Amino acid sequence: MNTKPIVLTLSALLLAAPAGLAQNINNLRIMAPASPGGGWDQTSRAIQNVMQEQGIVKPVQVFNVPGAGGTIGLAQLNNAKGDGSLMMTMGLVMVGAILTNSSKSDLSRVTPLARLTGEYEVIVVPAASPYKHMADLVAAWKTDPGKVAFAGGSAGGTDHMLVGLVAKASGIDPRKINYVPFSGGGETLAALLGNQVAAGVAGYGEFEAQIKAGKLRAIGISSAKPQAGINVPTLKSQGINVDLANWRGIVAAPGISASDKAALVAALDKMHASKQWKETLATRNWTDLYLSGSKFDVYLKLEAARTKEVLQSIGLVK
Repeated sequence: MNTKPIVLTLSALLLAAPAGLAQNINNLRIMAPASPGGGWDQTSRAIQNVMQEQGIVKPVQVFNVPGAGGTIGLAQLNNAKGDGSLMMTMGLVMVGAILTNSSKSDLSRVTPLARLTGEYEVIVVPAASPYKHMADLVAAWKTDPGKVAFAGGSAGGTDHMLVGLVAKASGIDPRKINYVPFSGGGETLAALLGNQVAAGVAGYGEFEAQIKAGKLRAIGISSAKPQAGINVPTLKSQGINVDLANWRGIVAAPGISASDKAALVAALDKMHASKQWKETLATRNWTDLYLSGSKFDVYLKLEAARTKEVLQSIGLVK
């Protein structure tokens, strides 16, 4: 009698399951490389809910490994070489944190799976500001770059990157920008409403209530095209050739088999196509930026190169 154990890969289990159903896949784990409640954690748990409730994969476990802009979790993922049942949520913030934290772990070894969602950035000014359009702000900025202060999130983050990109595109030396980092959106808002800074940068959602209440005026959004439901002109439409999304994606461990990668991408594709995922995007006001497989692989390399260039230009990275 042959007692040799039969080992089924993740891909084999997906293929063996009935169409649209893959509940036989066991112990799929998603690492959220941040504390509970943040964007990466929310995204991880949204994936977990949809995959389980749609019967794409069961069970799915989410666990948190916080610290250093996600790079502690990244190091742990890189040490899990060949583990085809582990995924990690990540995004543009991690791409920058790798550089600003001089992390020994980077994204060159991971297996890219998909870009999932994103949020575009807006540049706002107080309602009483003399700057009605980006052209007004840029004109004052060119005259005295250090005098025009921008408030935003942590140094080297997406907000800071956008200010650097806009400066460069406007002919302003990015090393001369006056960027004031704050730990949270509430502090950024207080600085704006208190007229401590000329402008502020954040995801549209953080400023939406104040924009609609007339306390802030949004003068530019970082999307390539106008966004439905957001009455803010794009930077490109105002002659500033910049677009930037604070995107979130998901990657797998290094060295997994081609079949396991295909299976994970297939599971994510099924999730993305589901009505429940579309409802999740609408409920959470997340922009759908789905890009999977080899296309995401190319995109991630390009974003890493652009991020390094931007952070070098503003003097945060050598």
